[in-house]
Amino acid sequence: MAEIMQKLTLYFQYPFVRYAMIVGVLIALCSSLLGVALVLKRFSFIGDGLSHVAFGAMAVAAVLGLTNEMIIVMPVTIICAVLLLASGKKAKIKGDAAVAMISVGALAIGYLLMNVFNTSSNVSGDVCTTLFGSTSILTLTQAEVWICAVLSVLVVLLFVFFYNKIFSVTFDESFARATGTKVTLYNLIIAVIIAVIIVLAMNLVGSLLISALVIFPALSAMRIFKSFKSVTICSACLSVFCAASGILISIVFSTPVGSTIVAVDIVAFGVFSLIGLFRKGE
Repeated sequence: MAEIMQKLTLYFQYPFVRYAMIVGVLIALCSSLLGVALVLKRFSFIGDGLSHVAFGAMAVAAVLGLTNEMIIVMPVTIICAVLLLASGKKAKIKGDAAVAMISVGALAIGYLLMNVFNTSSNVSGDVCTTLFGSTSILTLTQAEVWICAVLSVLVVLLFVFFYNKIFSVTFDESFARATGTKVTLYNLIIAVIIAVIIVLAMNLVGSLLISALVIFPALSAMRIFKSFKSVTICSACLSVFCAASGILISIVFSTPVGSTIVAVDIVAFGVFSLIGLFRKGE
């Protein structure tokens, strides 16, 4: 234990490790806040779909030779999020089918573009890095950390400010609309927030693992708590704990950051599931 603490103390002397911890915790917090709403709205896999859209947009940016990928990635991801969430029941292609279609389509087109235009000498390595996470979380600049911090604070403030409306839209859109709530507007807000979170999270866990940050903390909290507020608070705390633990474990044992965080989330889900079973048996 003393050796592990010594190693962590040594690593945390470097700014890039502190930056990685800050960004990881902020992204985990933001992901968990909307995770509960998305699970209850049966849009659990929207994170997966949008992350693949972001991957396709990144491929387009690479082909065009853009140094700042966010110019394309962020707007495209937000537009797709709006199309998926804000269209509601009027959409001809519903929920999970739309997510699956966009997810597979964007992933295929992105990989096709990267191969056809050969933007890198190691396409397979770049694709694997983007899909499963990379060391980019450990090469963050101070400016990128500040951008992430500002966007994360904005996401949290929006969630807190519109909490009651998000709650009502999550549980019963028809009733919310009947009471005068602008359902389309709040679905739009949820869509924009989740798109921002997805783009931020790609550096942390990769596009294939983003859904874990959204789904696992929410599902774990639901094993024990029942009210929307308590589930949301528990989900946020658990997500932050798992992200911090995953980053620390990856530093100590030199494992991939994204995969390690997801593994910790899985263990937490198992623990919470057992606690839930014991509570039911009492």
